[in-house]
Amino acid sequence: MVFDVRSHETYSSLRVPPSAEVVLRLDGRGFHGLTEKLGFTRPYDENFRDIMAATSMDIMEEFSPAFIYTFSDEINILLSEVPFSGRVEKLDSVFAALASSSFTLEALSLGFKLDQAVSFDCRTIPLAGGAVQEYFRSRQSEAWRNCLNGYAYWTLRAEMGKEEAVRTLEGLKSEGIHDLLFERGINISRVPSWQRRGIGVYRRPVEVEGYNPLRDERVTASRMRTIVDMDLPLFTGEFFRELIRTG
Repeated sequence: MVFDVRSHETYSSLRVPPSAEVVLRLDGRGFHGLTEKLGFTRPYDENFRDIMAATSMDIMEEFSPAFIYTFSDEINILLSEVPFSGRVEKLDSVFAALASSSFTLEALSLGFKLDQAVSFDCRTIPLAGGAVQEYFRSRQSEAWRNCLNGYAYWTLRAEMGKEEAVRTLEGLKSEGIHDLLFERGINISRVPSWQRRGIGVYRRPVEVEGYNPLRDERVTASRMRTIVDMDLPLFTGEFFRELIRTG
């Protein structure tokens, strides 16, 4: 009797709905401990930022999604075309593996010594219609909460230690956290935009200079380029309409 492998691959036939927009969300596994071991600055570190941005660029170059949005240890990918015939098992495994290996190589290239494997998990999120905009707005809101809470926690922890910092922040609403930081000389609305709103990776037309030998003159032309946007606006419908129009 021949063993039927495919009949035991429980989820191999699970596919995303053909009419849905598809977002993949990648999250770093155990990154709190990893970043501590690597000595990254808290709450934000430019080396970690650059590794996550470079990882996102690698994903963009490999699969050409419509938009990638990253903050903290999270990468959100809006697919323009769904590869692997929409098979969820393949989407989750391949994108997680690509992010894990890319992050590792980028970290090593910056001189960081890794003594443990780096891994991301991935979940596939089918969305309908305007839900795409709402999804990314919700993730940007989460980036803002992370920024506010991160600055508050690490500022207090340097002042009074871990347990007292947690007790001080317990039950405190955003206005109170704003006041607490302002009293310590931190205007949270003026920290770098990438910390408050996250980072976008997407294609945009840019003007490039060239030379026309027939006319012997300098000329300009529009070319699509992938950019890493560290000064994102608040996400609006207009932002996503422009993204779709020019992407």
